[in-house]
Parts: sequence; C-alpha cells; structure tokens
Amino acid sequence: MAFLQLAALADDGGTIGVKKAAANPGFAPVEWQIIQLARRDGLDSLRAPDLWDRVKGWIFGQRANPRLANMRLESLRRLAVDAWHRGYAVRPSYLKAFLKAGFNEGQLETLLASISAQRRFRASRSR
Repeated sequence: MAFLQLAALADDGGTIGVKKAAANPGFAPVEWQIIQLARRDGLDSLRAPDLWDRVKGWIFGQRANPRLANMRLESLRRLAVDAWHRGYAVRPSYLKAFLKAGFNEGQLETLLASISAQRRFRASRSR
C-alpha cells in the first residue's frame, strides 16, 4: 500500500527508471484533412496577396483564401503545400515554423514520407 501512495505523489506516476514513450508521430484526423487539401493549393498560396492578385480578384472574382486562422494548422498547411510541390526539399523556414507550432520530428518524418509516397504513386499511375 505504501508504494501506491508514493506512486500517486510522484511526478512521473511512480515509473522510476522507465523512459517515457516517444512523442506520437501521427496526426489528428483534421490535420490529415489539411495535408490532403494542401495538395490542391499552389505555391502562390504561401505568399501574401499583392496588387496583381487583388486586380485579378476584382476582374475574375474573388478566389477562396486557403489560409487558416489557426496558426498551428496554418504552419502544417504551409509545410504540406511546400512538400507536395518540392518533395523533401522543403524550405527551412517552413520546417522551423512547423516545429515551433508544437509538432515534433516524428510528425515531420511522417508528413514527408506520406506525401512522398503519394507523389510517387501518382507519378507511376500517370506513365
């Protein structure tokens, strides 16, 4: 009984000498949706709209803004868009923003590997 009381008081739940499990390399369902939707976004969606974009919007009608209000999810979208177009050669600034937003390296590897596999599959089907 004394062990149970000590375990309840311990910061780590009484797991002395046991390493914590590695961070989850997966994504939530909404995050996977953002990754898949990023496939349709062009690289131009990563920059701020300029005068020419506003003129085109005025002439041809407004284009939907793909940017997300949630900064964490927007950093995921930006990295995913870059990965869909450039593969593993993503820009370091997007990597830093992705990690700064709270994602981990396991999720980065999962994201890049998943997008790369889908890009290879699409390329093999188009031949």
